[in-house]
Amino acid sequence: MGESEGGRDAQLKHTGLRPGWTTGACATAAATAAYTALLTGDFPDPVTITLPKGQTPAFALAVEELAEGRATAGVVKDAGDDPDVTHGALVRVTVRKLPPGSGVVFRAGPGVGTVTLPGLPLDVGEPAVNPVPRRMIGDHIARVAAEHRGSGDVEVTVSVDDGEEIARSTWNPRLGILGGLSILGTTGVVVPYSCSAWIDSIRRGVDVARAAGHTHVAGCTGSTSEKTVVSEYGLPEIALLDMGDFAGAVLKYVRRHPVDRLTVCGGFAKLSKLAAGHLDLHSARSQVDKPFLAGLARRGGADEALAAEVAVANTGLAALQLCLARGVPLGDLVAVAARDEALSVLRGAPVAVDVICIDRAGAVVGRSGVR
Repeated sequence: MGESEGGRDAQLKHTGLRPGWTTGACATAAATAAYTALLTGDFPDPVTITLPKGQTPAFALAVEELAEGRATAGVVKDAGDDPDVTHGALVRVTVRKLPPGSGVVFRAGPGVGTVTLPGLPLDVGEPAVNPVPRRMIGDHIARVAAEHRGSGDVEVTVSVDDGEEIARSTWNPRLGILGGLSILGTTGVVVPYSCSAWIDSIRRGVDVARAAGHTHVAGCTGSTSEKTVVSEYGLPEIALLDMGDFAGAVLKYVRRHPVDRLTVCGGFAKLSKLAAGHLDLHSARSQVDKPFLAGLARRGGADEALAAEVAVANTGLAALQLCLARGVPLGDLVAVAARDEALSVLRGAPVAVDVICIDRAGAVVGRSGVR
C-alpha cells in the first residue's frame, strides 16, 4: 500500500459516502453572489468559492433578489450522505452597503440564532455565525471588493428558512443559542460519518499506517485536531486517523493491531466525554458531564465555590474558562483522565498513549504525559 492510500481523504474514499457542504460554505457562496450582484448588477450562477483546504466548489443559486443598496442570494444546503438535520435547508444572505470604515458586520436573520450564554466561541449577543464561516465570508467579500472596486464595508445578514424549527432538533436551545441554527464549519466540507462505513475506514487507516512502517499514529476528531498533531509531532498524513466521534473504534482496533504510540487529539468537550468513560463522542449519544468535570476540578485544587460553578456551567468550554481564570488546570486533568480511560480500553496492549485537548481555534488547552 502506498502513502497516498492513507489519511482522512483515503478514509472518505474508502467508505463510498458522498461528502457535502457546511452551512458556512453555503453562506459564503450566497454572500459572494449577493455582494457581486450589489456591485455589478448581476448574480454569478453558479457561484464558485474557495474553501480553507483549497477546494473550489460551485453552488447553484436558489434565490436572487436585487434592490437599492442591498442584494440577497440563497443556496440550498447539500449535506451529501450525512444524515444532517440541515440537509435541504435554504441558506439566504443579504448584503447591504455600509459607510466606509465599517468593515464586515454580521447580523442574524430569521432562522439563525443569537448567542445568549457564555462558553461558546462567540460573545453573548452575537449572531451564531461561527468564527471560520465569518472568516470565509470576510475573505470572499474582500476578494469581490478588490475585483469590482467595492469598499468591502457591508452588513451581512444570514438567514435559514425554517431554521428556528430545525434548531429544535439540535442542542442550540440548551446551549443558549436562541432563535435558530448556528452557521458552522471549519473546512466547508461535511464528512459523512456512517457508523459501520466510517469504523471500517478507521481500521483500514490503521492497517495502512502499520504496513507503511509507521509506529506513531494519531486519532483525531476533525481537521483542526489533525493540524494540531501535525504541528506538535510532524506526523505524515498516512499516520492520521479521522476517528470522528468513534474513539472506541480506534482504541479497540489498536488493541488488536498495536502500534508503539497512539496520540488522541480533539476538542476539550469531546475528550471530556472520553475521560468520563464514553467511547462514542457524538452529541446525540453522550453529553459533557459537568459534575464529572467539577470532580476533576476539585482534584486540581478548586474550592467548593468553583466546583459548584463548573457543575452548572453552560458548556464544557465555559467550565474550562472558569478553571483557567482561577489557575485550575482542568484541561490537563481531562487529558490525563482521557488517557487513562484509553489505556483501560487497550487492556495492556503494548501501546503508549498521550492525549491533547484543544479549543475551537486549535490552541492546546490540555495535555497528558505519555504512558
